Amino acid sequence: MQVGPETNAFVTGAANGIGRGISRALARAGARVFLADIEAASLDEAMREVEAIRPGAARAAVDVTDADAVTRVAREAEAAFGEIHVLVNNAGVSAGRHKIADLEPEQWDWLFGVNVHGVLNGVRAFLPGMLAHGKPGHIVNTASIGGLQVNPVLRNGSYAATKYAVVAISEALRLDLEHSKVGVSVFCPALVHTTLDQSGRRRPARFGGPREQAPVYGGQEAISIVPAITADEAGDRVVHGIGENELFLFTHAEVRPWLEARHGRLMGGFDSLARFKQMQA
Repeated sequence: MQVGPETNAFVTGAANGIGRGISRALARAGARVFLADIEAASLDEAMREVEAIRPGAARAAVDVTDADAVTRVAREAEAAFGEIHVLVNNAGVSAGRHKIADLEPEQWDWLFGVNVHGVLNGVRAFLPGMLAHGKPGHIVNTASIGGLQVNPVLRNGSYAATKYAVVAISEALRLDLEHSKVGVSVFCPALVHTTLDQSGRRRPARFGGPREQAPVYGGQEAISIVPAITADEAGDRVVHGIGENELFLFTHAEVRPWLEARHGRLMGGFDSLARFKQMQA
């Protein structure tokens, strides 16, 4: 589907970073945007930016880990806009660079609560209405290039674990909807200028409350492996991908060798199996 003046969009994680960039890009394409985020103050600033581009924006503070709250906001968005055509499940958090065994259960609950259940809550709340109104629609789930490989430099395995799940959810959802008018994309950016390093400051009390966290990318050495793009560049990529109904939306050609290397390791497993079979013969 093409985003235009008749498009109504809903974006989570819209107060900062990629979500804010996607919201601005949708507005530049003509869409009315409903912005949602847990951080109310930044959300107000983001909505003023979007409203200046395309009047008619709306916003609501919501914790995407709360399924009931997401459903309530979905009904609020539908009441405000009439119907939703584009859903962007973008809200995401990171615990930074930690060894897998060092993360506490509440940290895992928070990571999966936002990054995975936040996507599922959005789909459950909005998809029935998108199918019911019968017009072309699109769902974008923000994963990461980390959802397709665990990078030995970035070493953000806990984040990658949740984003692998988002990739699988998106691929399955696209299959589920292949005979409908609703398309599905999974956004897998590499480095983008965001506030992901500040995720811990926004952590709700039931997940352990706010805390400082280890760097997401691990310093200048990690950041320099590919150039970081702006949130607006990321947003423009998403809007283009919606228009082309692309499944995988990438931002950096430089990371292709990362995925090829992982694919090589996967194929290496089959080579090992062949040798094992030969030994048994």
